Amino acid sequence: MATVETTTTQPRERILGAATALLAEGGRDAVSTRAVSAAAGVQAQTIYRHFGDMQGLLDEVARRGYASYLAAKQAQGEDDDPVTRLRNGWDMHVAFGLANPALYRLLYTEPRPGQQFAVTGDAQQVLLAIVERVARAGRLRTGVEPAAAMIHSAGMGVTLTLIAAQADGRLSHYEGLSENVREAVLDSVLAPAPAPDDHVVARPGTGSHSAAVHAVALKSLMRDGVRSLTSGERTLLGEWLDRVAAEDSAVAGTATAGSAGSEAGTAEPGAGSARRP
Repeated sequence: MATVETTTTQPRERILGAATALLAEGGRDAVSTRAVSAAAGVQAQTIYRHFGDMQGLLDEVARRGYASYLAAKQAQGEDDDPVTRLRNGWDMHVAFGLANPALYRLLYTEPRPGQQFAVTGDAQQVLLAIVERVARAGRLRTGVEPAAAMIHSAGMGVTLTLIAAQADGRLSHYEGLSENVREAVLDSVLAPAPAPDDHVVARPGTGSHSAAVHAVALKSLMRDGVRSLTSGERTLLGEWLDRVAAEDSAVAGTATAGSAGSEAGTAEPGAGSARRP
């Protein structure tokens, strides 16, 4: 059973240490008032005095445990390629979950209606900022918020799947899953990188110069404010750009599906398709 050094002069730190250890050893259900009190060598009233209730204690445990991951994610160089930052951020997210499974479940599988957990909210803002940079670089073919939502939800699903496999001793059965899903998601929201000498406007959905990419990039740049337009004009222009991006992305998706179907139809019988991680 988890115990902490009871000679520590700060009861608050003893309580946090006990709750953190109990969470790591036994999951959320192991962090009870009785267990924390016994491990920290304090009365239950002491827990409530410092944290209000057990949820307040768990929130602080989560905040502390998430802090180093969030700091590392925020510390990625602003000069790095934003698409590379997206890939690295995905890998960091999955690695954090596998290293801290109980904490990850606490953060992402215990929704609190009407409240956005402050820690994961901060991480979401970091992701949005990176996707925004991708848009400004002319590499995003869907809206910033929808792209971030796709990346976040897919990454969370993969992480929870791998955490479950890890607990069952079957993690090796899922080798390559994270990389394959990551690339599939990025392929769906990113436009191809332009060639150095690419100055020709391509057909919609066939390259990095599609109307969707330009529309998304322009809307992203407008977030800094366009003084020559009124608030109403900016809102209207934003709606138009959203419509252009949505329509052009749909055309691109149809073209991609048709191309894939054509390739599948000409493949040799029994030939499999391998995806690059």
